[in-house]
Amino acid sequence: MEDFDAGNSASEVEAFQNHLDQIVAKVDQLDGRVSGVEQFYDDMSKMQLNAPKFSSQFRNRNQRIGSKKQQVASERQASAADKMQELMVQFANILHQISKHRWAWPFLQPVDVKGLSLDDYHEIIDKPMDFATIKARMGAKDGSGYKNVREIYADVRLVFENAKKYNDEKSNIYTMAKNLSSRFEESWRQLLPKVIDEERRREQEKAEAQLNLQLSREVEHAKMARDIINELSEVEANLEELKEMVLQKCRKLSVFDKFQLMEDFCQLPLEEMMKVLKIAGWSNPEFSCGVEHIELDLSPENDSAAWSLKFLVKNALEEQMKNSVTELDSNFNCCSGSNKDADYNPPKNKNMDCHASAKKMRQQICSVIANSAKKRRKGPS
Repeated sequence: MEDFDAGNSASEVEAFQNHLDQIVAKVDQLDGRVSGVEQFYDDMSKMQLNAPKFSSQFRNRNQRIGSKKQQVASERQASAADKMQELMVQFANILHQISKHRWAWPFLQPVDVKGLSLDDYHEIIDKPMDFATIKARMGAKDGSGYKNVREIYADVRLVFENAKKYNDEKSNIYTMAKNLSSRFEESWRQLLPKVIDEERRREQEKAEAQLNLQLSREVEHAKMARDIINELSEVEANLEELKEMVLQKCRKLSVFDKFQLMEDFCQLPLEEMMKVLKIAGWSNPEFSCGVEHIELDLSPENDSAAWSLKFLVKNALEEQMKNSVTELDSNFNCCSGSNKDADYNPPKNKNMDCHASAKKMRQQICSVIANSAKKRRKGPS
Protein backbone atom coordinates (compact mmCIF):
# COMPACT_ATOMS: atom_id res chain seq x y z
CA MET A 1 0.00 0.00 0.00
CA GLU A 2 2.98 2.31 -0.62
CA ASP A 3 0.86 4.32 -3.09
CA PHE A 4 -1.49 5.54 -0.37
CA ASP A 5 -0.91 8.73 1.60
CA ALA A 6 1.03 8.00 4.78
CA GLY A 7 -1.66 9.79 6.74
CA ASN A 8 -4.24 7.16 5.86
CA SER A 9 -4.80 4.61 8.61
CA ALA A 10 -4.85 0.85 8.16
CA SER A 11 -8.53 0.92 9.16
CA GLU A 12 -9.34 3.08 6.12
CA VAL A 13 -7.57 0.63 3.81
CA GLU A 14 -9.46 -2.25 5.42
CA ALA A 15 -12.73 -0.36 4.99
CA PHE A 16 -12.01 0.09 1.27
CA GLN A 17 -11.26 -3.63 0.96
CA ASN A 18 -14.48 -4.61 2.78
CA HIS A 19 -16.48 -2.30 0.56
CA LEU A 20 -14.91 -3.85 -2.53
CA ASP A 21 -15.59 -7.39 -1.22
CA GLN A 22 -19.26 -6.50 -0.77
CA ILE A 23 -19.45 -5.21 -4.35
CA VAL A 24 -17.78 -8.38 -5.69
CA ALA A 25 -20.24 -10.57 -3.72
CA LYS A 26 -23.14 -8.54 -5.12
CA VAL A 27 -21.82 -8.97 -8.67
CA ASP A 28 -21.54 -12.75 -8.14
CA GLN A 29 -25.14 -12.86 -6.92
CA LEU A 30 -26.35 -10.83 -9.91
CA ASP A 31 -24.41 -13.12 -12.24
CA GLY A 32 -26.37 -16.11 -10.94
CA ARG A 33 -29.68 -14.31 -11.42
CA VAL A 34 -28.70 -13.24 -14.93
CA SER A 35 -27.97 -16.89 -15.79
CA GLY A 36 -31.44 -17.86 -14.57
CA VAL A 37 -33.14 -15.19 -16.69
CA GLU A 38 -31.06 -16.12 -19.74
CA GLN A 39 -31.98 -19.80 -19.31
CA PHE A 40 -35.69 -18.92 -19.07
CA TYR A 41 -35.68 -16.92 -22.30
CA ASP A 42 -33.61 -19.59 -24.04
CA ASP A 43 -36.16 -22.25 -23.05
CA MET A 44 -39.01 -19.96 -24.06
CA SER A 45 -37.57 -19.41 -27.55
CA LYS A 46 -37.34 -23.19 -28.01
CA MET A 47 -40.94 -23.63 -26.86
CA GLN A 48 -42.19 -21.00 -29.30
CA LEU A 49 -40.74 -22.98 -32.20
CA ASN A 50 -43.02 -25.90 -31.27
CA ALA A 51 -46.03 -23.82 -30.20
CA PRO A 52 -49.45 -24.53 -31.83
CA LYS A 53 -50.54 -22.19 -34.61
CA PHE A 54 -53.41 -20.82 -32.55
CA SER A 55 -51.19 -19.81 -29.64
CA SER A 56 -50.57 -16.33 -31.07
CA GLN A 57 -54.31 -15.69 -31.15
CA PHE A 58 -54.61 -16.82 -27.54
CA ARG A 59 -51.60 -14.67 -26.61
CA ASN A 60 -53.18 -11.49 -28.00
CA ARG A 61 -56.51 -12.23 -26.43
CA ASN A 62 -55.02 -13.06 -23.03
CA GLN A 63 -52.91 -9.92 -23.06
CA ARG A 64 -56.13 -7.91 -23.48
CA ILE A 65 -57.73 -9.68 -20.53
CA GLY A 66 -55.12 -8.23 -18.18
CA SER A 67 -55.78 -8.42 -14.46
CA LYS A 68 -59.13 -10.23 -14.89
CA LYS A 69 -57.63 -13.40 -16.39
CA GLN A 70 -57.43 -15.24 -13.05
CA GLN A 71 -61.11 -14.61 -12.34
CA VAL A 72 -62.07 -15.69 -15.86
CA ALA A 73 -60.00 -18.88 -15.52
CA SER A 74 -61.79 -19.81 -12.27
CA GLU A 75 -65.19 -19.23 -13.85
CA ARG A 76 -64.26 -21.39 -16.85
CA GLN A 77 -63.12 -24.24 -14.61
CA ALA A 78 -66.45 -24.19 -12.79
CA SER A 79 -68.33 -24.09 -16.10
CA ALA A 80 -66.30 -27.01 -17.49
CA ALA A 81 -67.08 -29.12 -14.42
CA ASP A 82 -70.80 -28.35 -14.79
CA LYS A 83 -70.84 -29.29 -18.48
CA MET A 84 -68.96 -32.55 -17.88
CA GLN A 85 -71.36 -33.42 -15.06
CA GLU A 86 -74.26 -32.74 -17.43
CA LEU A 87 -72.79 -35.16 -19.99
CA MET A 88 -72.30 -37.75 -17.24
CA VAL A 89 -75.97 -37.48 -16.30
CA GLN A 90 -77.05 -37.90 -19.94
CA PHE A 91 -74.83 -40.97 -20.29
CA ALA A 92 -76.22 -42.39 -17.03
CA ASN A 93 -79.69 -42.15 -18.57
CA ILE A 94 -78.49 -44.13 -21.59
CA LEU A 95 -77.00 -46.81 -19.33
CA HIS A 96 -80.22 -46.89 -17.27
CA GLN A 97 -82.35 -47.50 -20.38
CA ILE A 98 -80.05 -50.29 -21.56
CA SER A 99 -80.06 -51.89 -18.08
CA LYS A 100 -83.88 -52.03 -18.05
CA HIS A 101 -84.01 -54.03 -21.30
CA ARG A 102 -85.30 -57.61 -20.88
CA TRP A 103 -82.08 -58.96 -22.37
CA ALA A 104 -79.77 -57.00 -20.06
CA TRP A 105 -79.82 -59.43 -17.12
CA PRO A 106 -76.61 -61.35 -18.09
CA PHE A 107 -74.64 -58.08 -17.94
CA LEU A 108 -75.98 -56.48 -14.76
CA GLN A 109 -73.53 -58.18 -12.36
CA PRO A 110 -70.02 -59.64 -12.64
CA VAL A 111 -69.85 -63.05 -14.34
CA ASP A 112 -70.14 -65.87 -11.78
CA VAL A 113 -67.09 -67.78 -12.99
CA LYS A 114 -67.09 -70.40 -10.23
CA GLY A 115 -70.86 -70.87 -10.09
CA LEU A 116 -71.06 -71.41 -13.86
CA SER A 117 -67.83 -73.46 -13.91
CA LEU A 118 -66.24 -71.18 -16.50
CA ASP A 119 -62.69 -72.36 -15.79
CA ASP A 120 -61.19 -70.76 -18.90
CA TYR A 121 -62.97 -67.40 -18.58
CA HIS A 122 -59.98 -65.43 -17.24
CA GLU A 123 -57.73 -67.04 -19.84
CA ILE A 124 -59.90 -65.58 -22.63
CA ILE A 125 -61.11 -62.35 -21.01
CA ASP A 126 -58.34 -59.97 -19.88
CA LYS A 127 -60.56 -57.38 -18.21
CA PRO A 128 -64.03 -58.49 -17.01
CA MET A 129 -66.67 -55.74 -16.90
CA ASP A 130 -70.36 -55.38 -15.96
CA PHE A 131 -72.99 -52.67 -15.44
CA ALA A 132 -72.86 -52.81 -11.62
CA THR A 133 -69.10 -52.16 -11.62
CA ILE A 134 -69.57 -49.25 -14.04
CA LYS A 135 -72.34 -47.65 -11.95
CA ALA A 136 -70.28 -48.02 -8.77
CA ARG A 137 -67.32 -46.27 -10.36
CA MET A 138 -69.59 -43.51 -11.74
CA GLY A 139 -70.70 -42.74 -8.18
CA ALA A 140 -67.26 -43.00 -6.57
CA LYS A 141 -66.24 -40.05 -4.38
CA ASP A 142 -62.69 -41.15 -3.54
CA GLY A 143 -61.07 -40.00 -6.78
CA SER A 144 -61.28 -43.41 -8.48
CA GLY A 145 -64.31 -42.40 -10.57
CA TYR A 146 -64.44 -41.74 -14.30
CA LYS A 147 -62.78 -38.53 -15.50
CA ASN A 148 -64.85 -38.16 -18.66
CA VAL A 149 -67.70 -39.73 -20.63
CA ARG A 150 -65.45 -41.57 -23.07
CA GLU A 151 -64.03 -43.66 -20.21
CA ILE A 152 -67.57 -44.82 -19.31
CA TYR A 153 -68.38 -45.50 -22.96
CA ALA A 154 -65.26 -47.68 -23.27
CA ASP A 155 -66.27 -49.81 -20.27
CA VAL A 156 -69.89 -50.27 -21.44
CA ARG A 157 -68.64 -51.29 -24.85
CA LEU A 158 -66.20 -53.71 -23.17
CA VAL A 159 -69.15 -55.49 -21.47
CA PHE A 160 -70.62 -56.44 -24.83
CA GLU A 161 -67.24 -57.15 -26.47
CA ASN A 162 -66.34 -59.60 -23.67
CA ALA A 163 -69.68 -61.40 -24.06
CA LYS A 164 -69.25 -61.76 -27.82
CA LYS A 165 -65.63 -62.85 -27.43
CA TYR A 166 -66.29 -65.63 -24.90
CA ASN A 167 -69.62 -66.99 -26.17
CA ASP A 168 -70.41 -68.77 -29.43
CA GLU A 169 -72.12 -66.72 -32.15
CA LYS A 170 -75.14 -69.04 -32.06
CA SER A 171 -75.60 -68.72 -28.30
CA ASN A 172 -78.32 -66.61 -26.67
CA ILE A 173 -75.76 -64.53 -24.70
CA TYR A 174 -73.98 -63.57 -27.92
CA THR A 175 -77.28 -62.54 -29.56
CA MET A 176 -78.31 -60.50 -26.49
CA ALA A 177 -74.94 -58.73 -26.39
CA LYS A 178 -75.04 -57.93 -30.10
CA ASN A 179 -78.59 -56.53 -29.89
CA LEU A 180 -77.94 -54.38 -26.83
CA SER A 181 -74.62 -53.19 -28.25
CA SER A 182 -76.41 -51.96 -31.36
CA ARG A 183 -78.99 -50.07 -29.28
CA PHE A 184 -76.24 -48.59 -27.08
CA GLU A 185 -74.13 -47.40 -30.04
CA GLU A 186 -77.16 -45.67 -31.54
CA SER A 187 -77.76 -43.72 -28.32
CA TRP A 188 -74.04 -42.93 -28.10
CA ARG A 189 -73.99 -41.48 -31.60
CA GLN A 190 -76.70 -39.02 -30.58
CA LEU A 191 -74.67 -37.88 -27.57
CA LEU A 192 -71.28 -37.88 -29.33
CA PRO A 193 -71.49 -34.37 -30.95
CA LYS A 194 -71.92 -32.81 -27.50
CA VAL A 195 -68.96 -34.84 -26.21
CA ILE A 196 -66.76 -33.70 -29.10
CA ASP A 197 -67.70 -30.05 -28.57
CA GLU A 198 -66.87 -30.31 -24.88
CA GLU A 199 -63.54 -32.01 -25.61
CA ARG A 200 -62.56 -29.28 -28.06
CA ARG A 201 -63.52 -26.60 -25.60
CA ARG A 202 -61.48 -28.28 -22.87
CA GLU A 203 -58.43 -28.56 -25.12
CA GLN A 204 -58.73 -24.88 -25.96
CA GLU A 205 -59.04 -23.93 -22.30
CA LYS A 206 -56.06 -26.15 -21.45
CA ALA A 207 -53.97 -24.36 -24.08
CA GLU A 208 -55.12 -20.99 -22.75
CA ALA A 209 -54.28 -22.00 -19.18
CA GLN A 210 -50.78 -23.02 -20.27
CA LEU A 211 -50.38 -19.73 -22.09
CA ASN A 212 -51.60 -17.78 -19.06
CA LEU A 213 -48.97 -19.54 -16.98
CA GLN A 214 -46.31 -18.75 -19.59
CA LEU A 215 -47.37 -15.08 -19.72
CA SER A 216 -47.20 -14.86 -15.93
CA ARG A 217 -43.68 -16.27 -15.98
CA GLU A 218 -42.69 -13.84 -18.75
CA VAL A 219 -43.94 -10.89 -16.69
CA GLU A 220 -42.09 -12.22 -13.65
CA HIS A 221 -38.78 -12.64 -15.52
CA ALA A 222 -39.15 -9.29 -17.28
CA LYS A 223 -39.43 -7.66 -13.85
CA MET A 224 -36.38 -9.66 -12.71
CA ALA A 225 -34.44 -8.40 -15.73
CA ARG A 226 -35.38 -4.78 -14.95
CA ASP A 227 -34.40 -5.21 -11.30
CA ILE A 228 -31.04 -6.69 -12.33
CA ILE A 229 -30.36 -3.76 -14.66
CA ASN A 230 -31.15 -1.29 -11.87
CA GLU A 231 -28.96 -3.15 -9.39
CA LEU A 232 -26.10 -3.33 -11.91
CA SER A 233 -26.35 0.44 -12.38
CA GLU A 234 -26.19 0.82 -8.62
CA VAL A 235 -23.12 -1.45 -8.44
CA GLU A 236 -21.46 0.56 -11.21
CA ALA A 237 -22.13 3.80 -9.32
CA ASN A 238 -20.73 2.28 -6.11
CA LEU A 239 -17.60 1.16 -7.95
CA GLU A 240 -17.10 4.63 -9.42
CA GLU A 241 -17.61 6.20 -6.00
CA LEU A 242 -15.15 3.76 -4.40
CA LYS A 243 -12.63 4.43 -7.16
CA GLU A 244 -12.80 8.18 -6.58
CA MET A 245 -12.44 7.69 -2.83
CA VAL A 246 -9.35 5.50 -3.31
CA LEU A 247 -7.78 7.92 -5.78
CA GLN A 248 -8.35 10.86 -3.42
CA LYS A 249 -6.56 8.95 -0.66
CA CYS A 250 -3.53 8.28 -2.86
CA ARG A 251 -0.44 10.46 -2.35
CA LYS A 252 0.40 13.19 -4.84
CA LEU A 253 2.41 12.06 -7.86
CA SER A 254 5.84 13.61 -8.08
CA VAL A 255 7.52 14.75 -11.30
CA PHE A 256 9.67 11.61 -11.13
CA ASP A 257 6.52 9.43 -10.73
CA LYS A 258 5.02 10.97 -13.86
CA PHE A 259 8.25 10.60 -15.79
CA GLN A 260 8.46 6.94 -14.70
CA LEU A 261 4.83 6.48 -15.73
CA MET A 262 5.61 7.65 -19.26
CA GLU A 263 8.67 5.39 -19.37
CA ASP A 264 6.59 2.39 -18.25
CA PHE A 265 3.93 3.25 -20.78
CA CYS A 266 6.48 3.24 -23.61
CA GLN A 267 7.58 -0.29 -22.60
CA LEU A 268 4.15 -1.71 -23.31
CA PRO A 269 3.46 -3.70 -26.49
CA LEU A 270 1.43 -1.84 -29.08
CA GLU A 271 -1.73 -3.82 -28.33
CA GLU A 272 -1.51 -3.01 -24.61
CA MET A 273 -0.74 0.63 -25.41
CA MET A 274 -3.94 0.90 -27.43
CA LYS A 275 -5.95 -0.76 -24.63
CA VAL A 276 -4.55 1.67 -22.04
CA LEU A 277 -5.25 4.69 -24.25
CA LYS A 278 -8.79 3.44 -24.90
CA ILE A 279 -9.54 2.92 -21.20
CA ALA A 280 -7.93 6.27 -20.37
CA GLY A 281 -10.35 7.87 -22.81
CA TRP A 282 -13.33 6.22 -21.05
CA SER A 283 -12.26 7.29 -17.55
CA ASN A 284 -10.99 10.80 -18.41
CA PRO A 285 -13.26 13.17 -20.35
CA GLU A 286 -10.31 15.57 -20.81
CA PHE A 287 -8.29 12.93 -22.64
CA SER A 288 -7.84 13.51 -26.39
CA CYS A 289 -6.13 11.28 -28.93
CA GLY A 290 -5.45 11.94 -32.61
CA VAL A 291 -3.12 10.75 -35.34
CA GLU A 292 -0.45 13.35 -34.50
CA HIS A 293 -1.54 14.47 -31.05
CA ILE A 294 -2.14 12.58 -27.77
CA GLU A 295 -3.01 14.73 -24.77
CA LEU A 296 -2.43 13.13 -21.35
CA ASP A 297 -3.16 15.64 -18.60
CA LEU A 298 -0.85 14.71 -15.70
CA SER A 299 -0.98 18.08 -13.99
CA PRO A 300 -1.34 18.21 -10.16
CA GLU A 301 -4.98 19.27 -10.59
CA ASN A 302 -5.67 15.99 -12.41
CA ASP A 303 -3.95 13.48 -10.10
CA SER A 304 -6.99 11.15 -10.22
CA ALA A 305 -6.54 10.62 -13.97
CA ALA A 306 -2.79 10.15 -13.47
CA TRP A 307 -3.32 7.49 -10.82
CA SER A 308 -5.89 5.72 -13.00
CA LEU A 309 -3.35 5.61 -15.82
CA LYS A 310 -0.64 4.42 -13.42
CA PHE A 311 -2.77 1.47 -12.27
CA LEU A 312 -3.62 0.57 -15.87
CA VAL A 313 0.03 0.62 -16.96
CA LYS A 314 1.14 -1.31 -13.88
CA ASN A 315 -1.40 -4.09 -14.50
CA ALA A 316 -0.47 -4.24 -18.18
CA LEU A 317 3.26 -4.55 -17.37
CA GLU A 318 2.62 -7.31 -14.83
CA GLU A 319 0.56 -9.23 -17.38
CA GLN A 320 3.31 -8.74 -19.99
CA MET A 321 5.89 -10.10 -17.53
CA LYS A 322 3.81 -13.23 -16.87
CA ASN A 323 3.40 -13.86 -20.60
CA SER A 324 7.14 -13.36 -21.18
CA VAL A 325 8.08 -15.91 -18.51
CA THR A 326 5.63 -18.43 -19.95
CA GLU A 327 7.00 -17.91 -23.46
CA LEU A 328 10.63 -18.28 -22.25
CA ASP A 329 9.82 -21.54 -20.48
CA SER A 330 8.13 -22.85 -23.60
CA ASN A 331 11.02 -21.92 -25.88
CA PHE A 332 13.59 -23.38 -23.46
CA ASN A 333 11.74 -26.70 -23.25
CA CYS A 334 11.44 -26.83 -27.04
CA CYS A 335 15.14 -26.12 -27.64
CA SER A 336 16.47 -28.41 -24.89
CA GLY A 337 14.29 -31.26 -26.07
CA SER A 338 15.22 -31.46 -29.75
CA ASN A 339 17.93 -28.91 -30.67
CA LYS A 340 21.06 -29.64 -28.63
CA ASP A 341 23.53 -28.70 -31.39
CA ALA A 342 25.52 -25.60 -30.40
CA ASP A 343 25.50 -24.37 -33.99
CA TYR A 344 21.72 -24.56 -34.18
CA ASN A 345 20.13 -21.39 -35.58
CA PRO A 346 16.39 -21.07 -34.97
CA PRO A 347 14.32 -20.34 -38.07
CA LYS A 348 13.32 -16.76 -38.79
CA ASN A 349 10.06 -15.83 -37.13
CA LYS A 350 7.28 -15.55 -39.68
CA ASN A 351 5.82 -12.64 -37.75
CA MET A 352 9.09 -10.65 -37.65
CA ASP A 353 7.84 -8.07 -40.14
CA CYS A 354 4.65 -7.67 -38.16
CA HIS A 355 6.61 -7.19 -34.91
CA ALA A 356 8.86 -4.62 -36.58
CA SER A 357 5.83 -2.70 -37.79
CA ALA A 358 4.27 -2.78 -34.31
CA LYS A 359 7.54 -1.62 -32.73
CA LYS A 360 7.73 1.30 -35.15
CA MET A 361 4.14 2.33 -34.41
CA ARG A 362 4.80 2.07 -30.69
CA GLN A 363 7.79 4.38 -31.01
CA GLN A 364 5.64 6.83 -32.96
CA ILE A 365 3.02 6.88 -30.17
CA CYS A 366 5.71 7.54 -27.55
CA SER A 367 7.16 10.28 -29.73
CA VAL A 368 3.75 11.91 -30.15
CA ILE A 369 3.16 11.86 -26.37
CA ALA A 370 6.61 13.39 -25.76
CA ASN A 371 6.05 16.14 -28.34
CA SER A 372 2.62 16.91 -26.85
CA ALA A 373 4.19 17.23 -23.40
CA LYS A 374 6.87 19.63 -24.72
CA LYS A 375 4.23 21.81 -26.39
CA ARG A 376 2.22 21.90 -23.18
CA ARG A 377 5.28 23.01 -21.15
CA LYS A 378 6.16 25.74 -23.65
CA GLY A 379 2.61 27.02 -23.76
CA PRO A 380 1.07 28.98 -26.64
CA SER A 381 3.57 30.86 -28.80
